[in-house]
Amino acid sequence: MNDTLSSLWTSVLQEIQSEVSQANFFTLFKHTALLSLEDNIATIAAPSSMIINLLEKRYLPVIKESLKKKTEKDIEVILIAKAVAQTTHDESTTPLFGKAEEIKKPIQIGHLPRVRPDFTFATLAVSQSNQLAFVSAQTVAQNPGASYNPLFIYGPVGVGKTHLMQAIANEVYRADPNRKIVYITSEEFTNEVVEAIRSNDTARMKRRFRSASLLIIDDVQFIAGKDRVQEELFHTFNSLIDTGGQIVLSSDRPPSEIKKLEARLSSRFAGGLTVDVEAPDFEMRTAIVLKKAEKFGFSITMDVAKIIAERQQDVRSLEGALLRVVTEATTKQKELTQELAEKALRGGEKEASSVIHADDIIKSTCDFFSIKPTQLKGPKRDAALVKARQITMFLLKKELGMTYVEIGNILGGRDHTTIMHGVEKMELLAVDQSTLSEEIRGITKGLRG
Repeated sequence: MNDTLSSLWTSVLQEIQSEVSQANFFTLFKHTALLSLEDNIATIAAPSSMIINLLEKRYLPVIKESLKKKTEKDIEVILIAKAVAQTTHDESTTPLFGKAEEIKKPIQIGHLPRVRPDFTFATLAVSQSNQLAFVSAQTVAQNPGASYNPLFIYGPVGVGKTHLMQAIANEVYRADPNRKIVYITSEEFTNEVVEAIRSNDTARMKRRFRSASLLIIDDVQFIAGKDRVQEELFHTFNSLIDTGGQIVLSSDRPPSEIKKLEARLSSRFAGGLTVDVEAPDFEMRTAIVLKKAEKFGFSITMDVAKIIAERQQDVRSLEGALLRVVTEATTKQKELTQELAEKALRGGEKEASSVIHADDIIKSTCDFFSIKPTQLKGPKRDAALVKARQITMFLLKKELGMTYVEIGNILGGRDHTTIMHGVEKMELLAVDQSTLSEEIRGITKGLRG
């Protein structure tokens, strides 16, 4: 890092340090670096993908605002996972739990940089709850198109379906980078079909999907009720099967339980191998904690991992609990013992009781408009549902600082551009329409009890 970049980033960090807690600064910012600043795009290194996720979720606006003050320009920020050997803001401090591993930039899979390089079979914890799905996914990755075609993986949110599918993509890519791999959500697939029809260019869209060696569609349940989309997927399905292409699908339910799904498509979905992934048991959660700690460069004991697994039932909350425990030990320069872990998690529970979560916003919005969460997240576009959905997008962004991608995933796998449009629309209308402002205030009032 040259002197100019080093000086700029030191100045930015000094400002941020005055705005965040000592624990958050030490854990999230201390081992970052500004690698480049070109064409108003700042590339910032952080020691792990977990740190990147937290920075994007909580502090990306703070970073951008500080850079804007220092440069007098609107700066876009790209965060990459890369261990920083030295930091200019305090080089005397080293992590208690070992240096975080350097992670390569995301592999460009097909036309989308959507597949995380750390989502591999090696980094997935396996137990009875996902063993069949794991073995099936490995079989598909080793010989795509030869068996289990399609592979249909279903299960509730947060059990590792996306990890399995991206592991397949990574394995196939590494074996042959020339294969055409398309990883896409059902929302993005829908948008592509609609745009192709609007622009009268369906031939290009058909070539793109039907020439794939591996087509992976996440949250396929959201194509239910969309006739033209189902028709295009049906013909794409047949074309890929005929040419030996592999299809992998995920859903929150088996094909037979997806309502408004054409019988011919449901039959195709069930024509390969359908496997479910269950919520992880205690042993599985413990293994996940150990895997995540290893991946992020932390050294924890089995007993500490068990304490975290006991307190957290949701797989997606395990990373947050792990970070809280490590932060407690790092900040206080103490050994990471069972007692320290229990104390850190108890403090987290007290704090969590007053913290707003995404589910709270969704529930408050649904209660206000007398709708169900499934309707809010579903594909219907009735005017009342669209309004409630866009207010939810706005509140998730405003109250929690979530990224557009994160909001899209929570609201049924919607594309980040859809979320961006919804948030921007609500921001404008909230200024001009007193009725909308009152509705938002009513929802937030209910949100805060």
